[in-house]
Amino acid sequence: MGIRILGTGSYLPEKVLTNSDLTRIVDTSDEWITTRTGIAERHIAADDEAVSDMAYHAAMKAIDAAGTTPEEIDGIILCTISPDHLFPSSACILQQRLNCPRAFCFDLQAACTGLIYALEVAHSMMLSNKKFRKVLVVSSEKLSYITDWTDRNTCVLFGDGAAALVLGSTDNGEDSIIAASLGADGNHWSKLQVPAGGSRMPVTQEAIDNHLYCIHMSGQDVFKLAVSAMADSCNEALEIAGLTNDDIDWLVPHQANLRIMKMVANRLSIPIERVYVNVNRYGNTSSATIGICLDEMIRNGLIKKGQNVLMTAFGGGLTWGSIIIKY
Repeated sequence: MGIRILGTGSYLPEKVLTNSDLTRIVDTSDEWITTRTGIAERHIAADDEAVSDMAYHAAMKAIDAAGTTPEEIDGIILCTISPDHLFPSSACILQQRLNCPRAFCFDLQAACTGLIYALEVAHSMMLSNKKFRKVLVVSSEKLSYITDWTDRNTCVLFGDGAAALVLGSTDNGEDSIIAASLGADGNHWSKLQVPAGGSRMPVTQEAIDNHLYCIHMSGQDVFKLAVSAMADSCNEALEIAGLTNDDIDWLVPHQANLRIMKMVANRLSIPIERVYVNVNRYGNTSSATIGICLDEMIRNGLIKKGQNVLMTAFGGGLTWGSIIIKY
C-alpha cells in the first residue's frame, strides 16, 4: 500500500496589507521591509474570521480537487499556533463544519514546521492502519491576532492564510511521500515564542499592556539557526531517499524570509530557478506557507507528474523538518 496526494487547496483572506500601509502604523518603509525580508504584502483575516473558518475554505477546495466527499474523510489533522480555542481542537470544529462524521480529529502544534510534521504523522498512521483510507491535513493560521503591531521588527513579517491536502491510500504501492527528516531543539525555545496565554504565564492586564500575548522573536539567532537546520534536514531527507540535489525538480522552503530561502538553496546547490517563492505576496503564514505554495504550483501546472519536490521548514520550538514527495 502507498499514500498519494489526491488534492490540494488554499485560502487567503480578502484584506491585503501592503508595506505602504504599514508605514502608517509603525516607523518603517517599503525599502526597509523588502530589502530585509522580500515581503511586499500580506493578507489579514477579518475580525470575525477564525482559524477553522479559513481551514474550511481550504479543505473544501482540497476535497473537491481530490474528487471525494467530506463523508469519506477518515481523519483530520489541523496544524496551527493560533487555534480558535485552547480547547476543543480546531480540527473538531472543522469536522463539524465539513460534516465528516467518521473522521478522527486533532490539532498538531509544531509552529512553522507543522505541515511537515503533520504529513509524516498522517503518512505513518495510514500505513499502519488500513482503516484510514483518506486523511485531510490542514494548516491554518491567524497570526495577525498574536502580532505586536507596535514592533516594526515582527509586524512586517506575518500574514494569515490556510492550506489543505487530502492524502489517500493506494493499493498499487505508489507513494507520494518518499522520505522525511524531522528535528527539534528545545534548548532554544525562548528565541521564538508567545510568552503569555498558557499555564506558565496566564494573560493578565500587565501581560496585555506589555504585549506578552504576541509573538516575540530573537531575529538574528533564529535566522542563523534556520539556515543550518533546514539545509541539514534537507540533506538527511535526500540521503534517506537515496537522491541527490540534481534529482530535485523543486525546492519549496518555508516562506519566512527571502534571504533565508536563498541561503538554504545555495547550501544545497539548487539554483534559484528551481526554488518556489511567494513570500512577497503573502508574508510568513507559519505552518500554512508550504501548503499554499504547493497548491499554487499544482493548480498552475508547475509541478509535473513524477517530479520530486523537496519541502523544508523551520519554526518555534525550535522545530524543523524536510519531506520529499513524488507528485
